[in-house]
Order: sequence, then C-alpha cells, then structure tokens
Amino acid sequence: MESESFEDQEVASYINDNFIPIKVDREERPDLDATYMAAAQLLHGGGGWPLTLVLTPQKRPFFAATYLPKRARGGMLGLLDLLPTITNYWKDRRAEIEETSGKVLEILREQQGTTAGGDLGDEVLIGAFQSLLDNYDGGYGGFGRAPKFPTPHRITFLLRYWARSGDEKARDMAVETLEAMRRGGIFDQLAYGFHRYSTDRVWRLPHFEKMLYDQALLVLAYVEAWQATGRDVLAQTARQTLDYVLSTLASPQGGFYSAEDADSEGEEGKYYLWTMSEVKDAVGIEGASIVQELLGIDRQGNVGAGARGELEGRNVLHLRSLDAMSDPRYEEMRNMLLRVRQDRSRPLTDDKVMSDWNGLMIAALARAGWALREPKYVEAARIAADMVLTTMRSKEGGLLHMAGTPGVPGFLDDHAFMAWGLLELFQADQDPRWLKASIDMVRAMLERFWDEEEGGFFQTDHMSSDVLHRHKEVYDGALPSGNSVALQVLLTLNRITEDEDLMRRADRLITAFSGSIFRSPENFSHFLCALDLKIGPFYSVVITGHHDTADTSSFIDAMASEYLPNKIVMVVDPGEKGDLIRELSPVVREYGMMEGKATAYACTQNSCLQGTADPSTLISLMRPVR
Repeated sequence: MESESFEDQEVASYINDNFIPIKVDREERPDLDATYMAAAQLLHGGGGWPLTLVLTPQKRPFFAATYLPKRARGGMLGLLDLLPTITNYWKDRRAEIEETSGKVLEILREQQGTTAGGDLGDEVLIGAFQSLLDNYDGGYGGFGRAPKFPTPHRITFLLRYWARSGDEKARDMAVETLEAMRRGGIFDQLAYGFHRYSTDRVWRLPHFEKMLYDQALLVLAYVEAWQATGRDVLAQTARQTLDYVLSTLASPQGGFYSAEDADSEGEEGKYYLWTMSEVKDAVGIEGASIVQELLGIDRQGNVGAGARGELEGRNVLHLRSLDAMSDPRYEEMRNMLLRVRQDRSRPLTDDKVMSDWNGLMIAALARAGWALREPKYVEAARIAADMVLTTMRSKEGGLLHMAGTPGVPGFLDDHAFMAWGLLELFQADQDPRWLKASIDMVRAMLERFWDEEEGGFFQTDHMSSDVLHRHKEVYDGALPSGNSVALQVLLTLNRITEDEDLMRRADRLITAFSGSIFRSPENFSHFLCALDLKIGPFYSVVITGHHDTADTSSFIDAMASEYLPNKIVMVVDPGEKGDLIRELSPVVREYGMMEGKATAYACTQNSCLQGTADPSTLISLMRPVR
C-alpha cells in the first residue's frame, strides 16, 4: 500500500485534501494497534496488517479494512473508489457515522474490560492441558495444522504441568515440539536463531522474519526443557540461539535490536533459500551429496513452487534428524555454506530498541547463563539491564517504550517484562541491586497501570491522553501479556519481600480475569504458569555461605541445573553485615551456617524445611513426589 497508494500522487492528493493521514508503527504504539485491531475485527470481521481504519475526529473508528489496492480489482474494493464514498457520507450522513462509531467504542469497552469470576485452582490447569492435548499434532509437534507458531509459553506450561501432575505426556509434547522446531526450517541451520513461524505443518517453510522476542521466549523454553530432561540438544539450541542474538541483534549501546527482516532484494527468504546448483557451487558435487543427506535438499526443491512459481527448485535447509549434528561432516558443510551465504545481500535489521523485548532478552540471557553456567550470557544481561535503566527513563521516572522516542512513555509490558528480566538477573548473579531495581519497577507499575476499581493492569498509564480508551490485555499470544508477567512478578517478589500488599494485588488480578481464563484456559498459558506459582508449593531458598567457596557453589550449581521452576534462590554471606539483600528480604535474616558449612533452607509460604549442608538432600526435599 505504501508504494501503490501512499506514494502515488493521485491517491496522496485526495487523502491530503479530505483526511488527516496518520501512520502508526504497531511496535512503537502497541496500545493503539491493540485497540484498533479489535475495532477492525468488529467492523470488518477480521484483522491483519496492513490495517486501514477511518476515524472520526474523536478517534472513534467507523470503517476498517486490511489491504486495499489503488483501484478495485479481483473483487477487492479500491482505495480511490472507497475514499470518495466515505467523504460523501461524512458530509451528508454524519449522524449515522457518529452512531456507528459510538457503538464500536461501547463494545470495545465491554470486550476489553475484566471478566471477574471466582478464584482459580488446579481444575483450570487440568482444563488447559486437556485442551492442548486435544489440539496437539502428534505427527509433527506443535498445535493445530498450519500455520504453526512457536508459542513458547505453552511449552513452559506443559513442563510445569508435568512437574505438578507427573503426566509424562505433557513433558513429551513439550520436548517433541522443541525438537521438531530445531530440526525444521523454522530454525536457521547455518547462523542459528528462529524465524517467526512456519507456514506449513512440518515446521519446514517459515516466514523468514526473525524477532527478538521469539529468540528470548524460545531460549527460556529450551533451557527449562533441558533442565527437565537433560537432553543436550535442548541446551545446545539455547546456546546457539543466544549466540545468534549476541552476534546479530546486539546494539553498540548494550541493548538489543527488535528484528531482522524477512526480505532481501525485494524477495522474502532469498537470503536463506538454496537451489541444488548453488549448493554445488558452494561445497562441490561430493559436498552437495552430503548436504542432501544431512540437510534435506533436493533438485526439485523442498518447499513447493509458491503461489507464483517463485520457489521452484528452491530449498530450505533442515535437519533430516537431530543425529545429523553429531556427524563429523556436518560442521564442515555448515561453515562452507555459511561463508557463501554471508556474501549475499542480507535482510535489513530493524534497529528499534524496546524496553519490553529487551526485558525478555535479559530474562533469557540471565536464565540460560545461570542454568548452563555460561558467564558471558549473564554479563550480556547485565550490560543490557544497565542500558535500559540508565538511558530509557521518562521524565516521570518510569520507562520509555523505545530508545530515542521520549514522546512514547512505557506501557505495562515494558515495566512488567523488565521487572521479570531484573529478577532473573538477580537470580543469576545474586547482586541485590537488580532485586531493588525490580522492586522499584513494580512500584512504578502499580502506580501507573493498576486499576483500583476492578483490579488488574491497564496497558497504558493513567496519564495517557491520546488513546481511545484504556484497555487491559491478558491473552497470551505471540508474547505473554503484561498482566500474566505482572502476576508472576508480584508472586515472586512477595516470596522475597513478604510484602502482603503484593499478594493482595496478585489475588485481585487473578479474580479480575478469572472468568475469561476459566472459559478457555489454553489461551492464557503464561498466566497459568504464574497461577502454578500461586497454587504452590513455591519455595524461597536461602543459601548461607561465603561467596566463591566450593560448598556454597555446590548449592548454586545444583539449584541452577535442576528443574524446579517454582523457586527463588537467595545467597547470603554471613560475614557481610547490613548488606542490601538483608534490607530487601526479611526471609534471609534469620538463617546462618551450620558448623561452619554452607547451609540451605527452603521455605514455602507456610513452613520451612530443615536446613541442610547437602545439595542433593535439598533437591530431594523440594522435588515433587510422583
């Protein structure tokens, strides 16, 4: 539409004479995107991008469409056919337009509010698992047929459900899906990192865009699955994905860029696709046979011809089996192909740096660095956290949504996701300044976004003046919702600080959305991960011991590698009096070492297990009994 219409003199002249055109970047203003996409679904019966809306001067929508050509064709309405009709309606029948737009606003307010019910318990977890089981693709992993999205929080929910219930099918669904994605073309087999989604059932032909948030959320899922199973390929995939992020999406200032485009030279996927002749030129005839054997290419192409024949003879590299990675010829072929591909015209990098997506990446780097004992990931998380906290602040003290855009104050997701990232970073390096920063972030979140009347968090802060209305989001789509992550953070900080107000807010948040969640729990999988914390047991583990000694390190190593998702670990050196962790957490104050040895204590909300100097004993006490 940009090239066909908005840069066309005839169209531009008509728009400028009769309308005020406003172009919205959906990543810069996710609040506007969410509101007007919901309006489009009401008015148009569906959504998608590019999204075209016509509003009254009061910002109320009354017409919506997605793609519109310049002139009508193929049954589609043309922009130059539509706009004069709207202009005439506005002049002659404005009252009807005002009535329609008023009804749309009224419905939006009803739909995007809270649907309070009662408390939520184990039954909603069971219901979500059963729905996911019914929708599971037993042949190729994932859910549904095509297109297939990674939806990593469904994976982490299944792992928690397995830990709680002992149902091995839940764990198997999670692991099978993760391994299928690693084999598939949705994973970049040469330079690593995940593409946006798969257009087919078998995870082979992706939409080639690479998003920062997908990398972050998938790393979290792969790390947890490795902790739950010990399967090396899962840890390896997490490392490869983070190495891609650090090499390609890291900004010089320390944060992370938002995405790599799908297109290069005007064609989606051109950078990533191979013909057989291109492979032969890169690795020779013998090498091409090896690539065919290991990475699934063939002379006819492996992705079909495409809608216009544009994919004829082209191949997406994918592993025929995970065993291919252990073949001694694999790395040689990968490196040869990668060197050739690097000479191609690379897709552009979207260099927006956003607080919310950086919060997710900080969480992923910190979690992976701690669990996999990789200090470089923790250090990258520290640098990014410092960057966000020092350079992306609003004048009012909260976060900005994007670096370099002081006019866009942070949204709920920015504050909730950063609070999560800071908690994960505190977990990884035990520096209490990250804990304090997370507590401060939550205070700002409660002050700016909390709904005192009905509970839950609005997406925009109370000072927002340019939105149609303030709505709340709890649906966990490609990203978890701000309310879901906020619930997780509130519960975790309550275990650390024993601040009962945080628990009261968490209870109100659950109640505020319980009606919607009870009706279709599988659509709120990250919220259910947080609910799993609430149901418990949720352990606060205090390790008292001198930093950098072997006995203290043995506890930290054990806690890092074991799959015990419902825990928060705090390390306290008995020799450091008056330090910040004691100021922030009453939990740690009463415990000390036993007989001069590092000692660990695990407490739930109601009771504490006996202190122990043996890491294996601590884990056995916390591990679920199945």
